[in-house]
Amino acid sequence: MAATVNLSSTPSNPISKLPSFSLNSPQKTSFSLFPNSSSFPCKPFSHSLKSQFITTSSKNPISDLFPPNKSGPEGDILSSFSDDDDKPREECGVVGIFGDPEASRLCYLALHALQHRGQEGAGIVAVNNNVLQTVTGVGLVSEVFNESKLDQLPGEMAIGHVRYSTAGSSMLKNVQPFVAGYRFGSVGVAHNGNLVNYRALRAMLEDNGSIFNTSSDTEVVLHLIAISKARPFLLRIVDACEKLEGAYSMVFVTGDKLVAVRDPYGFRPLVMGRRSNGAVVFASETCALDLIEATYEREVYPGEVLVVDKKDGVQSLCLMPHPEPKQCIFEHIYFALPNSLVFGRSVYESRRVFGEILATEAPVDCDVVIAVPDSGVVAALGYAAKAGVPFQQGLIRSHYVGRTFIEPSQKIRDFGVKLKLSPVRAVLEGKRVVVVDDSIVRGTTSSKIVRLIKEAGAKEIHMRIASPPIIGSCYYGVDTPSAEELISNRMSVEEIRKFIGCDSLAFLPFDSLKKMLSTDSPKFCYACFLGKYPVMPREVKVKGVGDSMDDGLNTPLASIDGHWIKGPPNFDLEKEIDPLYQESKI
Repeated sequence: MAATVNLSSTPSNPISKLPSFSLNSPQKTSFSLFPNSSSFPCKPFSHSLKSQFITTSSKNPISDLFPPNKSGPEGDILSSFSDDDDKPREECGVVGIFGDPEASRLCYLALHALQHRGQEGAGIVAVNNNVLQTVTGVGLVSEVFNESKLDQLPGEMAIGHVRYSTAGSSMLKNVQPFVAGYRFGSVGVAHNGNLVNYRALRAMLEDNGSIFNTSSDTEVVLHLIAISKARPFLLRIVDACEKLEGAYSMVFVTGDKLVAVRDPYGFRPLVMGRRSNGAVVFASETCALDLIEATYEREVYPGEVLVVDKKDGVQSLCLMPHPEPKQCIFEHIYFALPNSLVFGRSVYESRRVFGEILATEAPVDCDVVIAVPDSGVVAALGYAAKAGVPFQQGLIRSHYVGRTFIEPSQKIRDFGVKLKLSPVRAVLEGKRVVVVDDSIVRGTTSSKIVRLIKEAGAKEIHMRIASPPIIGSCYYGVDTPSAEELISNRMSVEEIRKFIGCDSLAFLPFDSLKKMLSTDSPKFCYACFLGKYPVMPREVKVKGVGDSMDDGLNTPLASIDGHWIKGPPNFDLEKEIDPLYQESKI
């Protein structure tokens, strides 16, 4: 039986030891085997849990974010400022490595490459002689780990996680990977995404005696694995995942196995690669593979479960029958690094074409094209090339900005934006300027950027946005404001133009975006642009700025109802829970 050693400053998250019960009938699950082809579709079939499966070698919304009476950054002496203020935030990045003697160090480097996906916490779990050892901490990867901590993580197998969250004294409790012991051993998990049925599952589990140590939806997955009656371990994961709704790209580790799972819709990315020594690597983006010299082989398919061990190599199963994939379009617009391949497409090429489309469909007489760094740069290059206008660096971004600053008592207007961005007067003065940005969320930052450029002497300012207007919150693992706070949900394009103060404003046309994606268009999720959700959000945890809702659960679930958004008017939580609860007693 695997043991667990926790090297962080808090104990590993326990799973309560309860009699096993199942949320669904444990008699059958659905899975299929994948051949060694990246193009082979996932076609599940029903199969008994007791049957043997063949081994195959695989080579290959948030409301209450700002209370109405909360003042802006310039209204407080102590200003809280995010490096990507007024942008959606990707919540997590995950890594898994199997079969390399320096697994934890490679995991550390891969997390560096994924740092843009989460800057508030990081952790690594390594396996050595069937013992799971973990180091987690608050801060950047370079702040959490050092030589001595990595020396405490020997072994040929490791998983890692970087996380975005709000600040709070108990945040360390929610820093992943989570490690838990149950009757058959120990398991660690790192999760990117968000479960929309978390509350119903948690309530049911608590009614049956489970004890939770965090407020993270990821802990539910560990409880479901622990209570599953399926055998072997791989099918316990399948059994648990078939009860989940929403977005999840996860990596698990046990004493002898590494497992990667992606939800049936494939909302969040997860790729597979291999190092020259044969080590298997899973990561949220291919940029992590590049840094540790792993060769990209393929995506983990939507609905796929991949398990790696020494005995059988790589095995592949499929979760329940699933519909057409609905991959997050914002990975290509904003989240992913330009040098990554995401959902089989180059992020750089996508953004460059977005800029070309804007230049074609929303042309304007101008002297210079600039970008809002960093995510607007590639689209601006595409715009400038298509328009035949020079691209110049009109805004300089500071890469040394933290989250909190002491502002002088003599208030500085647009303090937060000025800390991050500095206009170049030599580029802007007297010029007709096209400013390319990736998106507009609340519009507050855009208005301040326009004001900065005007103060630098620009003659005209024309905003071009490399995404359609955002009108809906994301419920699948992205921290976005409520729909009421999204400026495009409240105003027309002309009203937004007046609000931010530019001379003209144009968004990437939605029809043009779909045309550019061609035959892949139906495979993407556009809920943030259309308000139509592939998986209906019934409940979502809200992360309010300045509170500790998502930073450690210190109160009963019932006392935090104010931090949940109810689903449709006819949604009844008791009806959701009761069938699961009753079935568990059968």
